[in-house]
Amino acid sequence: MKPIKGAEKLRKGRFSSKGHVYHCTFTTNNRLPVFNEFKSARLLISILKKDEESDLTKTIAFVIMPDHIHWLFELKSGSLSTTIKRVKSLYSWLSKTKIWAEGFHDHAIRADEDLIETARYIVANPLRAKLVKRVGEYPHWDCIWL
Repeated sequence: MKPIKGAEKLRKGRFSSKGHVYHCTFTTNNRLPVFNEFKSARLLISILKKDEESDLTKTIAFVIMPDHIHWLFELKSGSLSTTIKRVKSLYSWLSKTKIWAEGFHDHAIRADEDLIETARYIVANPLRAKLVKRVGEYPHWDCIWL
């Protein structure tokens, strides 16, 4: 993969902070719809749950789309990069496949941002993608408030 000119400047000065909430998105290689397969999506969800049980993260909301994931969580231990790398690596190891595109997109939630609105945005992704007519019809999401 050819490096994007100036991409190194995007990460300059960025740091992750324990106790902070992040909205992260990461995709499959070539946007392959790996998670159309029920078992694949459930495996990824089980990894997110295990991360929380291990007190590494606290998931607030997530949705597993066919070719990417949106994950809203509080970082409880380690760094953001290490957390995403761990989730991707565990999935690859357990599924015996290498599906992930490099990198991830993250947005640190500021104090003035509404977490509930961010969670609603995340779980409504299948609606916007026209995969379902109601959120409840989509099987691969969760939110602590819903």
